[in-house]
Amino acid sequence: MTSEYDVIVVGAGHAGNEAAAAAANLGSKVLLITMDMTKIGQMSCNPAMGGVAKGQIVREIDALGGYSGIVSDKTAIQFRMLNRSKGPAMWSPRTQNDRTRFAEEWRIMLENTPNVDFWQDSVTSLLVKDNRVFGVVTSLGIEFKAKSVVLTNGTFLNGLIHIGEKQLSGGRAGEKSSSGITEQLIQLGFESGRMKTGTPARIDGRTLDYSVMAEQKGDEIPENFSFTDLPPLTNQLSCYITYTNQKVHDILKTGFEKSPMFNGRIQGLGPRYCPSIEDKISRFADKTEHQLFVEPEGRNTVEIYVNGFSSSLPEDVQYKALQEIPGFKNCKMFRPGYAIEYDYFPPVQLKHTLETKLVENLYFAGQINGTTGYEEAACQGLMAGINAHLKINEQNPLVLGRDEAYIGVLIDDLINKGTDEPYRMFTSRAEYRILLRQDNADLRLTEKSYKIGLAREDRYKNMLNKKALSEELVKAVRNLSVEPSLINGYLVSVGSAEMKQKAKLDTLLSRPFVSLSDLLYFEEVNQITKHIQGYQRKEIIEQAEIFIKYEGYINREREMADKMNRLEDIPLKESFDYMSIGSLSMEARQKLSNIKPLTLGQASRISGVSPSDISVLMVHLGR
Repeated sequence: MTSEYDVIVVGAGHAGNEAAAAAANLGSKVLLITMDMTKIGQMSCNPAMGGVAKGQIVREIDALGGYSGIVSDKTAIQFRMLNRSKGPAMWSPRTQNDRTRFAEEWRIMLENTPNVDFWQDSVTSLLVKDNRVFGVVTSLGIEFKAKSVVLTNGTFLNGLIHIGEKQLSGGRAGEKSSSGITEQLIQLGFESGRMKTGTPARIDGRTLDYSVMAEQKGDEIPENFSFTDLPPLTNQLSCYITYTNQKVHDILKTGFEKSPMFNGRIQGLGPRYCPSIEDKISRFADKTEHQLFVEPEGRNTVEIYVNGFSSSLPEDVQYKALQEIPGFKNCKMFRPGYAIEYDYFPPVQLKHTLETKLVENLYFAGQINGTTGYEEAACQGLMAGINAHLKINEQNPLVLGRDEAYIGVLIDDLINKGTDEPYRMFTSRAEYRILLRQDNADLRLTEKSYKIGLAREDRYKNMLNKKALSEELVKAVRNLSVEPSLINGYLVSVGSAEMKQKAKLDTLLSRPFVSLSDLLYFEEVNQITKHIQGYQRKEIIEQAEIFIKYEGYINREREMADKMNRLEDIPLKESFDYMSIGSLSMEARQKLSNIKPLTLGQASRISGVSPSDISVLMVHLGR
């Protein structure tokens, strides 16, 4: 207990686990401190991973050598690829997971990771000298020394649970909150704020009538998050869809006067895109129904998660309203929904590496930075763990650009724009989303991770093989022409016009509803491609087809990204005196002085800095 660690990670949620695993796998000696060893990797809210844009993040974590994708695949009870009817930039993988198995698998993987030690305790303060962190102090009065510290406190910093007029101190249902760290950080000069999130009631699935709900099955051919060779998911469980109605809304409204959201007891802002059911009723008064997803919590439990019914209303009001939902007439509640309010620190106080600007070797990751969601937290933890290790070993940091990963978009948004409400990733936040698809996360990121020593060699070789095979298949398709007599029957069957003359196969692929996997069934096509060993793999065919169909869009976005990246090559000194440049707008001077961007590209993405302000800076830099 007296030995010094390279990295101490405070909190064993999604962010903390990824931080600990990344730093340890890179070679750092890591101590992971958690208040409850049985809650490592706990899914505090819905038992699911991925979804729109979030699924892309999980695949990026996996491509970099993180654990979230593997844990999700091993504990999945359902897999769905969302938005298949749209273009590939929108395809988003999602798993429904076994909540208990998810936490169990996280603990197993961490316990089997060399260099990770564990300590069950609460951290009450940091050891800081000369604006440099060198360890932590726990509630037992024990001091642990370290070269760097990663804070991933989730909702535990001065956490306050709200159920109607009741207020309970806690970081999660049944778990105590953490105090001391916020107060110390404020003394050190940090700015803090309050945010809130919530969770719905848990229901006894034996008391539900599924016959009046719409069944939502998993994909017929389920895929994996991970790019490793994990076995495919079998024996999937279904989710169900039902709806609220006016009677449900009327009952909920009877509790509004006791709602902590409406009477001012909750000061923090909640997630805009995942509001509570009372917030939905208030904000969308014209709607007479809201969709609910009835999700199983695991294979060996009857507990049900009612996705879309998050609430902090009194428990008796929640229960009465639930009974009026189709299929819930005889429902029994295991526990009510609640809201939780907690401290966070506006992320403009961070560098791109997630190291704080005020205290050297101190990193923040997850909800402490104002984000919401397991996936957003996990990717921050991964990057904080990586960069903590690289920093103390005097190596260059790993910073991902907006054109390289959704992770890069998320971190860049946080540190340049900040957030005063829980930040959630969407595909619309990424200006280069055709480049940042879920299918090519390994092609984008695995080599970067391999070079710093995180991604294993087998991952790197698998990525190179995938790249070579898909490129070879693209080349073969482009060199093959087909006769109308061969292909017209197929074209008609998919609603496409017949060919009048011989045409190249890649030209045909530009048509809607024409797929490469279908074309490869034709003997003449198969003859020209069968020499490519392993090309029949689904991911190889998919990669080649996407590139051929969307090559123009991909190249256009690449050109746009390269043009913007030229601004990233123009450095700005942290000591730059923006206040002395009178031709800059006052807002730009204030924002630039506060954030201290390292490049002109970063400056251009700060909210309130206009293109004319960038032009002024370029003049001052002699550009």
